[in-house]
Amino acid sequence: MVSVVHGAARACSIAFPPIASVLLATAATAGCTQLVPDAQPAKAPARTITMLDLVRLRDIGFPDPSITGGPSPLAVAPDGRSYAFVINRADPETNGYCRALVVGSLEAGRRLRIVDQGGTLITLTDVQRELFVPGGFPAVVTPTWSPDGQWIAYLRRDDGVTRAWRVRADGKVAVAVTRGPDDVETVRWSGDGHALLFTTRPGIRTEQQSIDREARSGWLYDGRVVTYSGARPQIRESVAPLVWFSADVATGIVTRLDGPGAASAKNSVAELYRTPEAIAQDGRRAWTDHGARSPQSPTELHLSDIHGKAIPCTAAICSGGGIIGLWWSPSGNALWALRREGWDRGDMALYHWRVGAGAPRRALRTQDVLVGCVPAGRHLLCVREGTRSPRHIVLIDPETGRSETVFDANPEFASIALPRVQRLRWTNDRGFEAWGDLVLPADYRRGTKLPLVIVQYHSDGFLRGGTGDEYPIFAFAARGFAVLSVERPAFASSALPDLKTYDEINAADYKDWAERRSLLSSLVTGVRQVIAMGVADPTRIGITGLSDGSTTVRFALINTRLFAASSISTCCLEPKTVMTYGGIAWADYNRRMGFPLAIEDNPTFWKPMSLAQNAKDIDVPLLMQMDDDEYLIGLEAFEALREYRKPVEMYVFPHEYHAKWQPIHRLAIYERNLDWFDYWLRGHRDADAAKDNQYRRWDALRVLRDEARIKRPGQAPLACSQASTSTSCMIRP
Repeated sequence: MVSVVHGAARACSIAFPPIASVLLATAATAGCTQLVPDAQPAKAPARTITMLDLVRLRDIGFPDPSITGGPSPLAVAPDGRSYAFVINRADPETNGYCRALVVGSLEAGRRLRIVDQGGTLITLTDVQRELFVPGGFPAVVTPTWSPDGQWIAYLRRDDGVTRAWRVRADGKVAVAVTRGPDDVETVRWSGDGHALLFTTRPGIRTEQQSIDREARSGWLYDGRVVTYSGARPQIRESVAPLVWFSADVATGIVTRLDGPGAASAKNSVAELYRTPEAIAQDGRRAWTDHGARSPQSPTELHLSDIHGKAIPCTAAICSGGGIIGLWWSPSGNALWALRREGWDRGDMALYHWRVGAGAPRRALRTQDVLVGCVPAGRHLLCVREGTRSPRHIVLIDPETGRSETVFDANPEFASIALPRVQRLRWTNDRGFEAWGDLVLPADYRRGTKLPLVIVQYHSDGFLRGGTGDEYPIFAFAARGFAVLSVERPAFASSALPDLKTYDEINAADYKDWAERRSLLSSLVTGVRQVIAMGVADPTRIGITGLSDGSTTVRFALINTRLFAASSISTCCLEPKTVMTYGGIAWADYNRRMGFPLAIEDNPTFWKPMSLAQNAKDIDVPLLMQMDDDEYLIGLEAFEALREYRKPVEMYVFPHEYHAKWQPIHRLAIYERNLDWFDYWLRGHRDADAAKDNQYRRWDALRVLRDEARIKRPGQAPLACSQASTSTSCMIRP
């Protein structure tokens, strides 16, 4: 929809970053088998990956590995011998999710058992311009062990309400502890284990009732209304603060917490969302903070002794930024630090430091992503994934860097012949580092020029479908495409160290579309590198994107002639749209960013960015697969393209948000994107008769595209040969 919103770390630069649970659930509870896979699946001949393989990946924690902050999905038992997590798997057949609370052993044998199963997907909301706005991203549910290790508490959603559940660690008992109508957002045990402390937002229910009463005389159109989400006012965060309660596990009596007890509980949970910090048993602290007033300045590592006196740190990792995790060893004589480093922070490194006895030592460096790490005795228990290896749980020795898999969530991928992956590095015209993962068919022959598809805008971990997971990278490569999965460079405004607030930073990125120009330069440089390698056919390049990636797509269609087909998942920044369809709060924000008023006609400002103002000159086929919560803000661009007879097609998915969460929709989006780029870049059409109408529409769009190219000097139309089930097209030189 919009550009990246500053205010979160590099890993949290999605336009709707996850920060709190919301009121959504899947359409139905899935009937599930093989939710926990066999430890050693039956051997099978290597096969080609399918879209269903990607949709049905088992997830532990937040599925996008670029999000490395926030709570861990893993919880280690007090005795250090077991761990718990929630496993999640999409089921397109029921359009639901299979979910279970699982307990694993960290001892020999690696036993794994489901102790509770059921519930529907819990998704996340964001606070945008002081309003709760649902985003569709899955929530991270962190189990919590009782002090005696006999029970586990976690969040489970049933019948439209998220409740706190208490489950025996042996799986013999599972019971909902909370019964009220309000969604529980966090839960933990009291120090003595006799009560569960949990939070809800009763103000949401109260405010909903107030809005219902207001409807009788009409809703006031004010800053609460997010127009593209409907006329009903949204709820302000200020009227629905978190409230803490205590539930006695023996009697079930629930008591509201106020005063010191509530403050203590709140501070404990707040640590899950703080910047990295670690406190040793003897009171020594380690934490990170920005080295300057700018929120974009590199963070610095600070240490203090048991008396709070600063411990000097002159090591490179103490001032270079990038630290995303800190832990003290059980003995307290060593500090462990997980850091993003290398070219555009593309690697992860684990450091072991005996404070006061030499410099930090790097024990591990990898292009894999490590998320949700928690101490487990002398080890770290982490979720790990690589470009070609899906999510698995590992034990890492911070002293040696040795990593041992304790649970493979998707062992079936050992029998899938995945395409090849090569990491490329480059700098853009501003000197910012960037990189991308080039994915090629498993049988690729050197010197063969392939159609190329660009996927944005993070490329961390397993290459599933880009940010938002709508463009199936490995399925594209298996179909005969080359794919460049790109990682965005630093923000353009990061070159301006004097900016002190996020509003100043965002305004600088919008000024003369500086961030768009920087991103486009990076993208074009990466594409040219692939072309120079002899891999990509320069006449058959497609581009895709959601959110910030979608904005880059639109900017590229206006400011380059590099692409032959495009697909976006959200849209658009347009002159009328940004001041009307987003509501008063968004309009006020855009004015602060330097956007023209709704009553101003400023084509100079909008010319580099507006699809509507440039529709006459755009002939690249554009597929728009939108959610019904946001599609209205794409209509100004869509209608302008349609009126100029341009090749554009839009689909709207019901009951969706910025990130589409329904499995049946994700599968449909995957398939249509493959069909779209197959048609426009490879001249291939699926023989499935059910798609005949689709291809008749696209044939008509191709006529419009060819007519536009005839009128544009230097761009000849396609020469196509018609076959019974496919159309092969080559661009004339």
